[in-house]
Amino acid sequence: MIFSVRPTRFRLGPLARAVPAVALAALMAAAPGSGAVAAEDRAGPYLAARVAMAQNDFAAAVGFLDRLLTQEAPGPMLLESAAAAHLALGDLDRAAVYAAELDAQGLTTQAGRMATIGAQLVAGAHAEVLEELRSGNGLGQLIDPLLRAWLQVSLGSMSEAVAEFDALAAGGGMEVFGRYHHALALAHVGDFEGAEELLGGAEGAAPLRLTRRGSIARAQILSQLDRPEEAQALLSEVFGGEPDPEIAALRAGLEDGEPVPFDVVTSPRDGMAEVFFDVASTLQGEAENTLTLLFSRLAEALRPDHVPARLLTAGLLSALDQQALAVEAYAAVPATAPQAHLAELGRAEALSRAGDPEAARAVLEALAETHPDLAIVHITLGDLLRRERQFDAASHAYDRAIDLLGTPRPQHWVVWYTRAITHEREDRWEQAEADFRRALELNPAQPHVLNYLGYSLVERRENLDEALEMIRRAVEGEPDNGYIVDSLGWVYYRLGRYEEALEHMERAVELLPTDPILNDHLGDVYYALGRSREARFQWRRALSFGPADDLDMDRIRRKLELGLDAVLIEEGAEPHHRTAESSGHGN
Repeated sequence: MIFSVRPTRFRLGPLARAVPAVALAALMAAAPGSGAVAAEDRAGPYLAARVAMAQNDFAAAVGFLDRLLTQEAPGPMLLESAAAAHLALGDLDRAAVYAAELDAQGLTTQAGRMATIGAQLVAGAHAEVLEELRSGNGLGQLIDPLLRAWLQVSLGSMSEAVAEFDALAAGGGMEVFGRYHHALALAHVGDFEGAEELLGGAEGAAPLRLTRRGSIARAQILSQLDRPEEAQALLSEVFGGEPDPEIAALRAGLEDGEPVPFDVVTSPRDGMAEVFFDVASTLQGEAENTLTLLFSRLAEALRPDHVPARLLTAGLLSALDQQALAVEAYAAVPATAPQAHLAELGRAEALSRAGDPEAARAVLEALAETHPDLAIVHITLGDLLRRERQFDAASHAYDRAIDLLGTPRPQHWVVWYTRAITHEREDRWEQAEADFRRALELNPAQPHVLNYLGYSLVERRENLDEALEMIRRAVEGEPDNGYIVDSLGWVYYRLGRYEEALEHMERAVELLPTDPILNDHLGDVYYALGRSREARFQWRRALSFGPADDLDMDRIRRKLELGLDAVLIEEGAEPHHRTAESSGHGN
């Protein structure tokens, strides 16, 4: 995301979302000339298209929708779904065909307008689009003013463009967008001094809070102003000293002594692409991923070499669980691009999510060969190996990453934390504990580290008072995390404080009612309190929800057969109750 802005939430219109099945008959009847036989012929593809769209399976959806739309007088629901699905796949031309049919029927929809305007911009029909936006037939208050300004730049009306940017920057919650794009437009026409005044803050104005792409643009502008030292300082402030191929190339250019070219925007069309990219970046996590994806696709259509837009598209496809499409999008990033390593990291993640960890591992191992000095590559490989329970190999990957990190910073706690987990799983407790404690030195209040270390100490029957304090702090940090609340209940149980344990264990199961381990733990607490019937109920629930990692299903069955006390005696531990049941005779 370029800016720290929280925009109004956006949603696709009702036509593009899945339609209830009860609407099928009405939809079929809405097509003039469709008789009963035609409706029956269309019912299967319609329902299949509806399911595919509901599952974000755009590739499957377009097959069914294209077939349906060969029928006479197609309905608006199908047309908007088809426009949205084709645009989601990056097929703007086909999306625009369906959008034109919507326009012909006098219907205005979000996906339809996006496809129509996108196609017009790609075709260079800038005067026509400007007229539509002026008449209010655009894409909304966040986008239209920015597009109008860039269209004015493309038509040679810079004064009108500046007026549009200034009006946007004057208020209404979109000041940052107005100033940023005004600066890009000035830089595009060579007014780098004016651009830097807008970005860096002049006459008492605060500098804009820019993230990655905006910071790169400002560094290029400073270089054009023959201020390379300030550009280097900006890069150090934003990106630190960690190696990053794109930033390293920019730094190298700054050190050469020649001005670094300004290439964030090289034409008004690039500026329009940047509008769609910035909107998509800002909407990510704030709006439906399907809508955000359409904006990202428009940025790509306007500027096919916009690698950050391609990466955003691929990430959104992966978030929508369209891993094959995500892999394809990541693979389309040129190997020569400075961000190629990010594409390979994303491709590996998508392959892993698709259920092909071996292919993901191959990608990461190849990346570790070509980019051996990037810590993030080894961290990602370690994470994959850890998920695949290859803990020893994961530890070695984390070792390499930690060697590359140099002087650790607070955000690096997670690397020591994940390496600690691999050590703990390999029964290397001394190394695990050292890494957990190092992670806490870097981030003393981190709930997950406090919880994992505290829970491990409880299971090892070590430092129970310290463990209790750690887990209390973890719960303070994440009071609605069922696993952490369970840990607090469990340490009370280990301390023999069963009434206190019960409150937290019941809360944990309330938060995560189908987790087998939490239900098993609650059963043990009930048993310790003499509530055997409730204990057996929870153990049966645990079995019904299992299996799970770290859950001994056979032990639960033994507890149901003999009672927990008998099982504890078998294990050489003290029973809770000295009764007939604890001798193995009670049920």
